Formats: sequence, structure tokens, C-alpha cells
Amino acid sequence: MSIPRDRMYLKFRLYGFLKNLRFFDPFIILFFIDAGLSFLSIGLLYAIREIFINIFEMPTGFLADTFGRRKSMILSFSFCLMAFLIFYIFPGFWFYALAMVFLAAGEAFRSGTHKAMIFDYLKMKNIEHKKVEYYGRTRSASQFGSAISALIAIVLVIYTGDYRIGFLASTIPYVLELFLMASYPSYLDGDIAIGRERSKDGLKKSFSETWHSFIDIFRNRNAMRGIMNSSIFGGVFRASKEYLQPILEAQAIALPVILYLVEQERIAILVGVTYFFLYLLTSITSRSAGKIASKLSEVSQGINITFVIGALLLIISGISTYMQLYPIAMASFIGLYIIHNIRRPMNVGYISDTIPNKVMATGLSVESQMKTMITAVFAPLIGYLADVYGVGQALAVVGIIYLALLPMVAVRKAEVKI
Repeated sequence: MSIPRDRMYLKFRLYGFLKNLRFFDPFIILFFIDAGLSFLSIGLLYAIREIFINIFEMPTGFLADTFGRRKSMILSFSFCLMAFLIFYIFPGFWFYALAMVFLAAGEAFRSGTHKAMIFDYLKMKNIEHKKVEYYGRTRSASQFGSAISALIAIVLVIYTGDYRIGFLASTIPYVLELFLMASYPSYLDGDIAIGRERSKDGLKKSFSETWHSFIDIFRNRNAMRGIMNSSIFGGVFRASKEYLQPILEAQAIALPVILYLVEQERIAILVGVTYFFLYLLTSITSRSAGKIASKLSEVSQGINITFVIGALLLIISGISTYMQLYPIAMASFIGLYIIHNIRRPMNVGYISDTIPNKVMATGLSVESQMKTMITAVFAPLIGYLADVYGVGQALAVVGIIYLALLPMVAVRKAEVKI
């Protein structure tokens, strides 16, 4: 049985496509460097974002399950819009830190919530067994959005000569997201969709049931291993992935081609084109995640294998950057992005097999919260090491630390839900 291509399937894919039209993403670290920030300051900004995501994460996931997921998503995009405008209008570390706080609120209200809506929808359609393929296809649309975003970003940077324009342009798709979220059916709001929000006693009962189911997550060993495995890979990936940009910048400066263009234009073209093909590849791999998972005897096997591959690719990229073998470093980073997008549907599918549907948003928020904690630790660490020793050495050291954590988080075959 193939997955249904109905109206909600199209809306889920459109959500991912618009969400990833962030025209500043391919140049975010270059934007910070251009603003005079050190790698440590950049790492601290990411740490601020992750710490505030961590603060907001649990209550927002809990509120989404208890009071309504659509409201949570609308708040998410509203906070992101405020962050984009601050980045565009106000310069300086402390303004950027404030914008990161708004981004954190936006991420916290979104993370886990939309996935929970998708999984509730699959349950209603009796196709829960298709979750990896279905989520992989919706994630594929997100990555395609990032690919298109990278091409548009090239034009914006070359036309204006300013990395800031990406923030202003990104407000357009996020306004469209507000209208899209308002069009989602009310039955995807979770338990409150059946009318509990109108009853004080029903709301109290919903709150109590959600809380007890949430506590049970921490008593399930498979659930916690799955959450930690996903969190460590995702946290290290988020802390390190943007360092592809300075590697691309170094390669663009060294290239003996398109010399008639000014340096920033050459950088914009190489960075934008690379990110276009990068996200095109990740879109294809996300779409194929279900087929890849079906060829494995267990999803847990794929999760563990890709964990190791990701660590090795990060180490190789670091060593190659140190040796100024930039094409190898770039290829390793692209491989890391691909592995991340193969893994993600597997991780989400594994976690959803071990926690109840009624606390899916809360459970996935636990995973996201742990991921932010790990990112908050590794982002300034990478920044400090990059300032003192160099980007290549920083990436290699973090890759080794990450690989050493595998024995503690290797997942096993998922058991029935708690």
C-alpha cells in the first residue's frame, strides 16, 4: 500500500518547503564574521539559542499537547519573524543574542509539534507502519526548499552586496506559513480536538494524563537510548554543520576561476551553488529513507551504523581542512548532511515506536531538548578551538569525542510502546 497523496500530504510538504526558505542560512556564519565576531562569539550565540530552546522546550511541547498544536505552530512562526527583523535592523552581538532568543522560542514551539501532527494523521489513516517513508517524503520537501533557498540567496547577496538581506527576504515565506497553519484541520490539535478544552475537568484530566505519560518516557530504556542517540548526533551536527561555510570561503578565494568577480560575489556563488546541490542530495536521500530502512533487518541497525559514519566523516573533514585539502573537506561535510537526513526519519520512527501517541509532541520535545543541551555545549567548544587552533583541528577533536560516546547510546530493537 502506497502512502496517500491527499490534501494533508500536500500541506505537510508545503509546510516543510516554506519553513526552509531561510535565505540567510547558507551565509549565516559568514554574516557573523563580516560583522566582526570571533568564532567563540559565534559559538556563544548558538549556545544562547540552544539554552533558551532548552528553557522553552518542555513547557511548549507540553502546552502543544494540552492546549492545541495549531496555536503552538502559529506562535512559532511569529517569534521567528521577530528574530529575522532584529537581525536585519539591529547590528551587534547583544542584538543578535536577543534575536537568537526569539529564534529559540520559535524553534521550541515548533519542534516535535508538527511531527506529532503527522503521526496522529497517520494513525487516523491506519498507516502508522509507513511513518518512516511518509516523514522522509515530507522532510524531502523541506530539503528541496533549502536547495531553492540557496539559489535565491546567491541572487540576493550579489544584487545587494549584503548578507543581511536574507533575513528580510525570509519573512515572506514565514508569513505564508502563518496562513498555512491556520488552514490545518482542528482534529490535528490532539486530545483537545474532541472537546476537552471546553471542560475544566476534562482539561485537568488531560493535563494529568499527559504528565504521567511523560514521566513514563524516562522509565523506558529503549525510548531513552533512542532519544539520546538522536540527540547526540543532532546536537553535534547542529554545532558543526555551519563550518562548511568558512571552508567554502577558503576554497572560493583559492579558486583560479571567475576572477572578474569581486571576492564576495565569488564566495556567494560557490557557497550558494554548493548548498543548492547539497540540499538537492539531502532531499533525495530523505525521500529514500523509507526504502533504506526497509532493506535493514532492524531500523536500530541503520541508526547505529550511520552514527559511526557521521563521526568518521566529521573527523575526515577536520583533518582535510587542517591540511588545506578543501575539496575532500567539502565532500565529507556533504556526506555528513546526507547521513543526517537518512538518519532523521529513522530516529523519529524509532522514538515514535517507544512512546505513546498522546504525548508524541512532548516526547519529541524531550529529544529536541536534549539535542539543544548538547549543541549548547559543543557550539562554544568548537568556536574556542577554532579561534585557538583552527577550524580543522576543532572539527576533528569534536568528531573523536562524538565517536567515543557510541557505546553509551547504541540502540536496540524497539519494544512495544509503554
